[in-house]
Amino acid sequence: MKEALYYEKKENKKIRCVLCPKYCMISEGDTGICRVRKNIDGKLYALSYGKITGYHLDPIEKKPLYNYKKGSMIFSIGSYGCNLTCKFCQNYEIAHGNPRTIDLTIDDIIEKAKEDSRSIGIAYTYNEPLINYEFTLDCAKKAKEEGLDNILVTNGYINEEPLKELLKYIDAINIDLKAFNNDFYKNICGGRVGEVKKSIILAANETHVEITCLVIDDLNSNKEEIKNMIDWIAAIDREIPLHLARYFPRYKMKRPPTKLETLNLLYREAKKSLKYVYLGNV
Repeated sequence: MKEALYYEKKENKKIRCVLCPKYCMISEGDTGICRVRKNIDGKLYALSYGKITGYHLDPIEKKPLYNYKKGSMIFSIGSYGCNLTCKFCQNYEIAHGNPRTIDLTIDDIIEKAKEDSRSIGIAYTYNEPLINYEFTLDCAKKAKEEGLDNILVTNGYINEEPLKELLKYIDAINIDLKAFNNDFYKNICGGRVGEVKKSIILAANETHVEITCLVIDDLNSNKEEIKNMIDWIAAIDREIPLHLARYFPRYKMKRPPTKLETLNLLYREAKKSLKYVYLGNV
């Protein structure tokens, strides 16, 4: 546990967390929606600091990053909690459950990341690494000093100031753009698409960015909507890779898997404007 960054003290020992666009007002003894930032006696603490739910040496393509150091391996770590509430969450056991954790120091993680000569660095992934902001930032700083790469796999739901600070140490990032309409974000994910778009633009100016969209038939698969997404990405940089991933039933969403015909149609549409388009989960 460590005192958190990015919060404001209010009356009656209440706290406003300003890390992400949720701006949770947290009473004493409570946590924000992410479940990892807690008001203890009028101060905000990061409960998940050094609490790891899993680690593994992964191919970089699994993040997915297809246009950054292809064929390399990356030491991947995750904690618990999330600041979105996606009904189709692929890692809901650690994002919204109460998983078992182990305590690892930053030095432990640096050492493990160096154990295998194939590893190029550390990926902050599995749950949402941005809510574990303090640990992710501290670890990324130390990893950079040790000559390791830092990779983020994130929903991009964070405010501008903390993201700018973290991006100083990030070599590549994959951001989930879960849809290109606000109703989907509001009703399915508990967020706003505009906040994620801001993060993508900011990150694209600072580091290597790839974007993933999990396509779900009849919810975010509308051809016109996807075309608007594609045109928006191309306006930033047509060489930003887009991963169109196939949805499978998970967590609270039991809809059938995305039709391959849907993905192939959207793939052909995306290739008209973007240089790099990939299909995932197929």
